[in-house]
Amino acid sequence: MHRQSHLSPSDAASPIPFMDFKNSKKNRGSYNCGRCGLPKKGHTCHIGTPSNSATTTMATPTDSSTAITSSASSVRPPPVPPRHTYSNLRRALSFDDIDFQCESPTPEIDEYMISIQETEQDLSRLGGLPRNCVWEVLRRLPPAELSSAARVCKGWRETVRKLWRAAEELKLRVPARAHLGFAGSVLQKCPNLVKLTLRMESDVDATMLACIAFSCPNLEFMEISTALHSVNRITGDELGRFVVDKRCLTSLKMEGCTNLGGFVLCSSSLSTLWLADLHSLAKTVFNCPNLKEVSLDFSRQENDSTDLITMVDGLGRTCPRLQKIHIASVRLSHAVVLALTAANLRWLQMLSLILGSEITDASVAAIASSYSKLELLDLSGSSVSDSGIGMICNVFPSTLSRLLIALCPNITSSGIQFASAQLPLLEIMDCGMTVSNPNSQCSSTEESNDSELQLSFNKQPQLMYQKLIIKHGRLKKLSLWGCSGLDALYLNCPELNDLNLNSCTNLHPERLLLQCPSLESVHASGCQDSLILAIHSQVRNSFDLENQFPCKRLADGSKRVQVPHFLCQQTFDDNKRRKMETHHCNVLVD
Repeated sequence: MHRQSHLSPSDAASPIPFMDFKNSKKNRGSYNCGRCGLPKKGHTCHIGTPSNSATTTMATPTDSSTAITSSASSVRPPPVPPRHTYSNLRRALSFDDIDFQCESPTPEIDEYMISIQETEQDLSRLGGLPRNCVWEVLRRLPPAELSSAARVCKGWRETVRKLWRAAEELKLRVPARAHLGFAGSVLQKCPNLVKLTLRMESDVDATMLACIAFSCPNLEFMEISTALHSVNRITGDELGRFVVDKRCLTSLKMEGCTNLGGFVLCSSSLSTLWLADLHSLAKTVFNCPNLKEVSLDFSRQENDSTDLITMVDGLGRTCPRLQKIHIASVRLSHAVVLALTAANLRWLQMLSLILGSEITDASVAAIASSYSKLELLDLSGSSVSDSGIGMICNVFPSTLSRLLIALCPNITSSGIQFASAQLPLLEIMDCGMTVSNPNSQCSSTEESNDSELQLSFNKQPQLMYQKLIIKHGRLKKLSLWGCSGLDALYLNCPELNDLNLNSCTNLHPERLLLQCPSLESVHASGCQDSLILAIHSQVRNSFDLENQFPCKRLADGSKRVQVPHFLCQQTFDDNKRRKMETHHCNVLVD
């Protein structure tokens, strides 16, 4: 007896009715969607329902295969929409200067949030926090803590990786016992780095430069500072090759350059160059046509054999766009100033020639005749006298805003007072150790750092017990440190906010008058206790009583008059009074 099939041949080609699956056992083993594979909880599937695909099936075998193909194609997830392009979304990764008040934090992470859908699975992977919150928290961590945060979970590791790749600025401290691999591992994570600042507590050599050149192809700013016991072994040839290879480099600052020996710098993009601790340079070539700022700080050793005249002459011929020049060397002389003035740098705005005891009033005359638009002039440590100050006041009354003449033994209080009266745009003035008593022993930090200059300074006779009267409307910072020859000081500067009176040992408290309502800090280390008490009492009452009363204008509107509070019909603004009461000045003793 033949077994009969459950379905007749005519019924085999017909579609299976939906009611045949009513009594089938349900499979509850999966919590994911059967069509797109995403979790079912909180999920809305965009794939067509089975009933829609079933209605497209036909009775013929050919149509049946067509139905399978169309059904399979309908199960595929939709294509990922294209990512939008955003500009200026990457923020510099700075670990020292952190701005917690971001103007637009959301657009900066949209570049990475476009392809992220914060489902429950993503939130659990980030510890229950939205990805933008994790981004903002992690970007404020220093490099060591950021590397530790990458070990928390997979989501944090992915966010940290994107954060490193988005970094454009990095400030890194290399410990004394750290090897090159430490800095290399950090730099390799930042391919888009633009600004790099290294604080080297270990020795630095050409291998570090090679690592930076390989890891940071788009580097524009580099600064390397050295600790007290670290040694910079980079030579001039190695530095020159690095500058040539980095075609995008615009700013280079480096300390501890005692082993350079000489250098040839060729770059069309370099605009800022700072080299410190230079010593005995045999060859200096600056082939940088776009260089605008140069700072060359030489060591204060008497056996320095650098030819400054040749160096300044070549600097003026090959760098015609220089705007700021700073040279610190004990070998500066009048001949060097003549070589600089012969270059005729018409864009020069700031000139700093310090520690040159052979720079005299004749040098000031040469500078004044060649560069009449200077905004900053620093001749600290020179032999300029009051006559040179008079020439400065006659040439730069409409441009000079910063004058630094510290450690100039030939300048008296009369010259300082004349400069403050003839330079109306002056904002910063440094007159430290100008009016000094050679018999007094100054223990300030500034004097200890300039021991060589003190030997030549003490040889000059000084006038004892001079007085200084300064009345200026725009002066903001005044430094009189080490002026032990002053016994009277009268200041009427409404904009002055910083005053340095360190080691003014002979200044009498009863001969001190500070009419400076904007004072924020007064440095008084090494001063007498009675002088410190007098400073405290005067800065505490820095506001005049007339300024505490409201002002009323006359009926014709001609002028404003001060009216006592009890005679004024309008009440005084409590907010303004509160601001006046909270204003205070810090007197720094230590």
